[in-house]
Amino acid sequence: MNEYVQRVSTNLHQLYGNETEYLQSVQAWLEMISPVIDSNPEYEKLDLLTRMVEPERVVSFLVPWQDDAGDYHTNHGYRVQFNSAIGPYKGGLRFHPALNAGVVKFLAFEQTYKNALSGLPIGGAAGGADFDPHCKSDREIMRFCQSFMMALYRYIGSDSDVPAGDIGVGIKEIGYLYGEYKRLTGRAESGAITGKGLPYGGSKVRIEAAGFGAVYFLARMLEHQGDTLEGKRIAVSGFGNMAWGVCRKAAQLGGKVVTLSGPDGYVYDAEGVTTTEKFDFMMHMRVACLDRVQHYADKFGVPFFAGKKPWETLVDIVIPCAIENEIDLDDAVRIVENGVKYYVEASNMAATDNALKLLRHDPRIHTAGAKAAGSGGVIVSALEMAQNSLRYSWSRAEIDARLRNAMNAIYDASVLAAERYGLGYDLIAGNNIAAFEKISNAMIAQGM
Repeated sequence: MNEYVQRVSTNLHQLYGNETEYLQSVQAWLEMISPVIDSNPEYEKLDLLTRMVEPERVVSFLVPWQDDAGDYHTNHGYRVQFNSAIGPYKGGLRFHPALNAGVVKFLAFEQTYKNALSGLPIGGAAGGADFDPHCKSDREIMRFCQSFMMALYRYIGSDSDVPAGDIGVGIKEIGYLYGEYKRLTGRAESGAITGKGLPYGGSKVRIEAAGFGAVYFLARMLEHQGDTLEGKRIAVSGFGNMAWGVCRKAAQLGGKVVTLSGPDGYVYDAEGVTTTEKFDFMMHMRVACLDRVQHYADKFGVPFFAGKKPWETLVDIVIPCAIENEIDLDDAVRIVENGVKYYVEASNMAATDNALKLLRHDPRIHTAGAKAAGSGGVIVSALEMAQNSLRYSWSRAEIDARLRNAMNAIYDASVLAAERYGLGYDLIAGNNIAAFEKISNAMIAQGM
C-alpha cells in the first residue's frame, strides 16, 4: 500500500479505533484506490485523502418522546454529513435499536461514493436513531418522528442536506418527518426530504428502486458474459423493500428468487418468488409486524430452515439484501464451492472483509459491490428531487427507464475505471475508483 495511504489509514484507526464498520469500509476503499494515488502524487500534497475519509460535519442529539401509556423515553439521533463536493448532502435515515455513531459514519461514507456514481449532483450523508419502530403504534411513531425532526430541521434543506428513508423509515415515517419539517420551517419545501408518498411529491418506483437497480446491474454483468437472467435461480436475504424489488424485477426479466430470510432463518421456494400473491405477502409481512420469515413458509407450504442462512442453497446468483457483514468467510467459501457464478451486493457491506476478498479474487465468480449495484434507491431519490423542482411527475415507465440507463452507465464507468488502472474485470475496485476520481476532481476544482 502507498505510504501516504498507509499513514491516512493509521491515523484514522487511532482516531476511531472502536468504530468497526466505518474502519472496515474505509480500509477496503483505501486499498482499492491505491493505484490512483500511486499515479497522482498531487493528492498527497493536497492531503486529499484525509478530507475524504472523515466527515465534514457530525451532528448528534437527544430525541425524547412519549408512548401511548404516557411514559417518556429518550433515544439518540445522528446526522453525519460526509462530503458535499458534487452537491448537497444526500442519504438515508435509519431507525434501528443497534444504530450508533460509528454505524452512521459507515453508512454516510458508503453513501458518498455510491451517490457519486449516480451521475447526479448529490453529495453523501446518513443519519437516524437507536429507536425501534417495530410494532409501535402510529401515534408513537408520529411523536418520535416529530421530536427527531425538531432537532434535525436546522441542518437540512433542498440545497444543503436531503434525507431519505432507510431501514425502519418508510413512507409513513417520511410523512411524519416531512409534515413536522413544514410546520417548523413554514415552507412546503418538497425537495427537502425524499421517499415521500405520491400525493405530496413522491416518485413512482421509489420503494422498489434499490432492488430494481441491483437487478439491472446484474443484467449488464450477464450481458458481458453473453448470458441473460432467463431461468437463473437467485438466493436473496431479507424480505424488505430491497428484496421485494429484486424479486419483482428478476421475475420480470426471466429469473426467479428461491430464498428469503429473516432473523429466524430462511425459506426455500423452489417455484420462485414470482407471483403477485407472493410479492403482496412480502409487503404484508412488513406492514403487519410479522418479522419472521417462517410466516412465508407457512403461507405457501415451502421448507423453512430455522437459524440458517440462505447461502447453502444451490443457485446461480447470490444477492444479499439484508444487513452488514451477513456473509462471513465460511459463507463465501460455500458460495464458491456451490458453483455460484455471480455475487451482487444490494445492501451495504454485506460481506466481511475476508469474505469479500475471497469472492473478488476467485476467478470462478463475478462480483459487484453495493456502491454500484445498490445505487438504484438514491438514483430515484435524486429523480424525485428533480421532479419536485420542476413541479412535474414522470410516469412509472419513464422513471424505470431512467433508472435502467443510470445503472448501465454506472456499470460502464466501473468497467472503464478498472481497465484504466490494469485491474481487469474488477467491478468493485472500478466503481470505487470511478467515484473517487469524480469527488476528488470536484474537491480540487473548488480549492481549500
